[in-house]
Amino acid sequence: MWILFALGSAFFAGLTAVLAKCGIEHTNSHLATALRTIVVLVFSWIMVGIVGSFSSISTITHKTFLFLILSGISTGASWLCYFKALQLGNINKVTAVDKTSVVLTIILSFLFFKESVTVYKIIGIIILTTGTYLMVEKKEDNKQTNNAWLLYAVLSVIFASLTTILGKIGITNIESNLGTAIRTSVVLIMSWIVVLVTHSQMNMKSIPKKEYLFIVLSGFATGGSWLCFYHALQSGPASLVTPIDKLSILFTVLFSYLIFHEKLSKKSLLGLILIVSGTLVMLL
Repeated sequence: MWILFALGSAFFAGLTAVLAKCGIEHTNSHLATALRTIVVLVFSWIMVGIVGSFSSISTITHKTFLFLILSGISTGASWLCYFKALQLGNINKVTAVDKTSVVLTIILSFLFFKESVTVYKIIGIIILTTGTYLMVEKKEDNKQTNNAWLLYAVLSVIFASLTTILGKIGITNIESNLGTAIRTSVVLIMSWIVVLVTHSQMNMKSIPKKEYLFIVLSGFATGGSWLCFYHALQSGPASLVTPIDKLSILFTVLFSYLIFHEKLSKKSLLGLILIVSGTLVMLL
């Protein structure tokens, strides 16, 4: 059953990237992240009410709370970096870099949870990394020299990997929806602190109504992805749940082609095939 939730997480994650890209065309990425987090927070606590896990809040240990808070901080940092990268770069390249977080997650899962690193996982990591390089490598005729998006994308990968590990520790003895809601509360506080520090709230009145809509929709998609991901993580191994979740790149490429008309070169298409192949190999 955890495999189905992991696939659901991949679908919603792929949709999130495209909806978010639509919502930050003329909107500050930090402000957009903070606004969409409100939607995710409401969505998360509604799910807590639906499954009836409010009563278990009092049973959460101090250790679990600590790791949920740390996971929330890491998630907030990952989001802020990821959506800044989306705003600056090509959506297909940004999501390709994002998928490499699975490599760091596998390493950390081995160190913290003693999850096995098989030959298949090693081969998969090599294939996935090669595919990412092919998708990210600039075309020779590309005049765009600003690689700031890559820095933000790499930082997002690091924080995303830490999020998975900290979340795995934090939800061991807690209902997954409640854990997600608590983490989201931390993300909301963190994202609005960044907004206030950078004075991004001054731009709220100038956000186009269309982008407000996409920001809200991306929030719902994120909420769906999170709930599916952490439900899968609670019953499945992190080293397998994360690779399946990273298949979201297939949905992202499809949606970005339909909406932004971003086409893949032959080299990028080969890279995409390698990323998917490497991910599938790691599941063996």
